[in-house]
Amino acid sequence: MIHLVVYDITDDKNRTKLSKLLQQFGLERVQYSAFRGNLDQNDRDVLAKKVNKFIKDEKDCIFIIPLCSRCLNTGIVISNTGVELVKNKKVEFI
Repeated sequence: MIHLVVYDITDDKNRTKLSKLLQQFGLERVQYSAFRGNLDQNDRDVLAKKVNKFIKDEKDCIFIIPLCSRCLNTGIVISNTGVELVKNKKVEFI
């Protein structure tokens, strides 16, 4: 399932480490503090445990939000960057 991960981490070093961890999970940056990608339930649970260590300040927060296909299809992205919630909406039959 596609997930959107957004965060607000006050410490620069922790923020950089978090973004690298999200990339290791195969997530792609869509904005400076937002990543999206496919996570199964196990990966999401493992990620949730690992990101907990980045919450140091009372203002720090991380959201891991599952997006069903209906939500993805009705989502609106307003951007000049060409970013999309779903990269490839085509279905291939092999």
